[in-house]
Amino acid sequence: MREHPRPSERAMRGHPRARGITRGAGGSARRPTRSPGVHGDLQSRPEGMATYAWGTCMAGHVSWASMAAVCGENKTSFNKYALSCAILASIISIIFGYDTGVMSGAMIFIKEDLNISDVQVEVLAGILNICALFGSLAAGRTSDYIGRRYTVVLASVIFLIGSVLMGYAPNYAILMTGRCIAGLGVGFALMIAPVYSAEISSPSNRGLLTSLPELCISFGILLGYTSNYLFGKLTLRLGWRMMLGVAAVPSIVLAIGILKMPESPRWLVMEGRLKDAKAILLLISNTEEEAESRFHDIKLAAGIDPNCVSDVVKPTNINHGQGVWKELIINPTPSVRRILIAAIGIHFFEHATGIEAVVLYSPRIFKKAGIVTKSKLLLATVGVGLTKTLFILIATLFLDRFGRRRLLLTSTGGMILSLTGLGFALTMVEIKPDEKLLWALCLSIVFTYTYVAFFSIGLGPITWVYSSEIFPLKLRAQGASIGVAVNRLMNAVVSMSFISIYEAITIGGAFFIFAGVSVVAWWFFYFLLPETKGRTLEEIETLFSKNTARHGNPSLEIQPTSNTGVSVGV
Repeated sequence: MREHPRPSERAMRGHPRARGITRGAGGSARRPTRSPGVHGDLQSRPEGMATYAWGTCMAGHVSWASMAAVCGENKTSFNKYALSCAILASIISIIFGYDTGVMSGAMIFIKEDLNISDVQVEVLAGILNICALFGSLAAGRTSDYIGRRYTVVLASVIFLIGSVLMGYAPNYAILMTGRCIAGLGVGFALMIAPVYSAEISSPSNRGLLTSLPELCISFGILLGYTSNYLFGKLTLRLGWRMMLGVAAVPSIVLAIGILKMPESPRWLVMEGRLKDAKAILLLISNTEEEAESRFHDIKLAAGIDPNCVSDVVKPTNINHGQGVWKELIINPTPSVRRILIAAIGIHFFEHATGIEAVVLYSPRIFKKAGIVTKSKLLLATVGVGLTKTLFILIATLFLDRFGRRRLLLTSTGGMILSLTGLGFALTMVEIKPDEKLLWALCLSIVFTYTYVAFFSIGLGPITWVYSSEIFPLKLRAQGASIGVAVNRLMNAVVSMSFISIYEAITIGGAFFIFAGVSVVAWWFFYFLLPETKGRTLEEIETLFSKNTARHGNPSLEIQPTSNTGVSVGV
């Protein structure tokens, strides 16, 4: 049996697929010719067959399946190595989710043990996210400098220090110090986990892999709620400290285990380490042809000649994220500006629609609805965690089948109805405080769970999937960090003000406000977020050009031109 040449040897000889050469009759080499209805003279195009196939597919001349065949990507099989890497990187999100979930119940015991006020409780709940804001802004530049993998290690170490301090905490000051340090770790974790997952995944399963961090956050929240219920049976002084300190254990495991995980091939290409990037692409791709196609596109995006066969090069225009802030904020291109608006908007609305109020203060919500005993409050809260985890798992499985927009719009619509119903039920309870309205209690529980379910099937996971895949390669890490900073800021605003708001306008009124914000969110998503399902990371920027960004129509055409490689048409 004839042996196939090794990928590195094929690349050095200039594989026809990478050079855009097809074979004519008798095996003679020829360049792809212009197809009827396709703009531009392809005979002079150096980009190659992968770009040609993509453009003609988007123009309606070939199907996505045909493009996959040309580019060598096998969409029917799933790369287990890429999945295992994404799962390992997402463990950091479990630690963050646990820290969020466990605090909702721990605050009941902390307030009693340390004798603190409601304002101090709000500050304790929200300070994590204020610190996470700064952590996320630092994480983008850090990951560009030391790599995605070692940024995960750094986040684990920060979490470890914070968890130990919170578990020890003899007083409120030490507890706040530990919470602040853990917050820095949260900022790093929220930025790096989805970015790493997006950069190792192929377009056909990127939604699944990139939503794993959000699934792990939900699983961590569920573990936190369960920890509340179990450790709540210990003594007052020991119980809440065990709840908070046990998070140090997975931090140690992750910091060690992550060293066996490969680096992001896209980061390696940005660093000019082409040989290392190619080796990893062969591991996380289903076929050698798919690895070649992805390698070709990544080199183009990084400003490297796609036909370069050197093992190591020195990129001239990409260096540890320098100049990125100027391209993102000060002088962005129209498409980058739309991408930034989309990323900031989806992160803003994820928390402005009230999820943190439900996740963090669900015991108070259920208490207002009529549940009085601590054990029943914590048990009802476990139901919130179960619902969140179950429906994010469902979303993870269907993101790549139904697409981002369909799930996002359905999710937000369901949230509007659920928040309205929850606001009504809680308002009826407050109108008649002397009566025990069993029907209002049941409606409050049902609408709380329904709201969490709708959030978890769309807006929750898609926020992280979408914002990690839409930025161009050079801007991805620091662009994602801006989104995370907005996310943490809104999380902090909601968590630090919810008690004060519902005491001022009633708890039902607070949820009516969240319902109104959700209506605005639905319209924002409908008009400004195009569909990204099935696109490579290198293709997505074109979706945000002036014509394709309108209404996010997934059927819009992207056609080849002789100058830029693509032109956008409706």
